[in-house]
Amino acid sequence: MNPLLQAVVGYLLLLGLAWTLSSRRRAIPWRTVLGGIGLQLALAMLIFRLPGARELFAAGNDALLAIAAATREGTTLVFGFLGGASLPYAETVPGSSFVLAFQALPVVLVMSALSAVLYHWRVLPWLVRGFSVLLERTLGVGGAVGMSTAANVFVGMVEAPLLIRPYLASVSRGEMFIILSGGMAGVAGTVMALYASILGPVVPDALGHILAASFISAPAAIVFAVILVPPEGQATGQHLQLPPTDHSTMEAITRGTGEGATLLINIAAMLIVLVAMVSLTNQVLGLLPTVDAVPLSLQRLLGWLMAPFAWMAGIPWAESAVAGSLLGTKTVLNELIAYLDMARLSEDVLTPRSKVIMTYALCGFANLGSLGILLGGMCAIAPERRREIVQLGPWTLVSGTLATLSCGSVVAMLL
Repeated sequence: MNPLLQAVVGYLLLLGLAWTLSSRRRAIPWRTVLGGIGLQLALAMLIFRLPGARELFAAGNDALLAIAAATREGTTLVFGFLGGASLPYAETVPGSSFVLAFQALPVVLVMSALSAVLYHWRVLPWLVRGFSVLLERTLGVGGAVGMSTAANVFVGMVEAPLLIRPYLASVSRGEMFIILSGGMAGVAGTVMALYASILGPVVPDALGHILAASFISAPAAIVFAVILVPPEGQATGQHLQLPPTDHSTMEAITRGTGEGATLLINIAAMLIVLVAMVSLTNQVLGLLPTVDAVPLSLQRLLGWLMAPFAWMAGIPWAESAVAGSLLGTKTVLNELIAYLDMARLSEDVLTPRSKVIMTYALCGFANLGSLGILLGGMCAIAPERRREIVQLGPWTLVSGTLATLSCGSVVAMLL
């Protein structure tokens, strides 16, 4: 089949699967779907066809890197080399000195305090109102949802909702699902450089592709979220007025930091438990008879299941089994390990074109470990919506995966 035709058919099949799984097919807002598809295609063409576009988008990531650098100043003071300070020994395995709990998770504390300050200064309500006007007229979604989705281009799945924390109690069920899906469909700017360093030897301009994937996945997340769980009622953000919660900037910082600490503990606890559950499941599967002399695991089972989806993302069928295995690894474990596996593949296993497509198809947090982070974080941020968040959480694996696969399809159309 012609590669362009395959990519178009694959994208349509992904949309059809989402429509089949939709909770309310008659309520799907087709204006939002078509607008999101158009925006996704426009962004992809802009990034791939306009000289200097990726460099322009990269400027937006500088703000996030500044926050991450500021956080590291605090973690190195408190935790020393565990928090990112110079190592007192030689690092024999690249990346082995990275400690998630001491180097990545503390950014939640800073983002929580920062969002509280920005809300106290009335900056966030103004931004949400502006996003609402723009997105209601284009995609038909509210400013609160739009701001969280846009923020996910640069920050993580929990940090982005923190920016609209005061609005989370008021968003509809469908809007909540868009917010959750946005986090699972992209990656945080803090890990982009890490992923690029891994893929650099096998994917030219790896950082540019990963950054582009973050932008393209934002409208894709909205598209598949509104198909699976159509929003209802008036969009949140434009007409919502919330009273001040703090009397001073210092009070806002204190409150935000305390809430961030609770959030960090919830994230770490859920991550530990869910990863442990996956390990226990693999141990049970390992008791079953082997297949091709290799024990069964969740990763292998999902790899077989994901092969057709790899084809939908634009991968030739002859390479779909390998690509499906990478997708399975990404879903059960995480995209970091999937990227490491792809970088270690022999040169003749995947073509250079397929490696670029997989860079986009794997570039998202939709995996079981991240689901734990999402549930722990969001339940701490919006405890009054706990039951709803837990119900919607597993479905974000579907919406996030379909969104990143669609990014692969869009890129395959242009390669």
